[in-house]
Amino acid sequence: MTIRPARVEDCPQICDLINYYAERGRMLHRSRESVYDSLREFHVAERDGKVLGCVAVDVFWADLAEVKSLAVSPEARGTGLGRRLVEAAMQDARRLGVTRLFALTYEEAFFRKLGFEVIQRDTLPEKVWRECFACPKADACDEIAVMRTI
Repeated sequence: MTIRPARVEDCPQICDLINYYAERGRMLHRSRESVYDSLREFHVAERDGKVLGCVAVDVFWADLAEVKSLAVSPEARGTGLGRRLVEAAMQDARRLGVTRLFALTYEEAFFRKLGFEVIQRDTLPEKVWRECFACPKADACDEIAVMRTI
């Protein structure tokens, strides 16, 4: 399995993977347009032409970025692929000069294993919440904020 920067031809599979979990209330839906628009932020895990996982790094400020759209196909769960994708995201963030990564997640234990710590959501800059307006849970968000210095 190869983890690499996403390419245009990966976009439909990235959307399908993210929206599989969005339909189960585990993450936000993403349109193809939004994935194409942010394609340079994505890395994918690919085997034999099939995208088995994805992750994106969204830079917010000089020292802060979000790990987002982390998804692993059901067939690849439990194989360490999620860890490898987050490690690729951390490497990408370091390359960009970012020193802090955060995530909004339902998978607190997973992120804790990777050295992230739970933080108060209101300590994050207001611009972090720009996607929340489109979320059906905006008024009752139950995601957990985690942060790691890299």
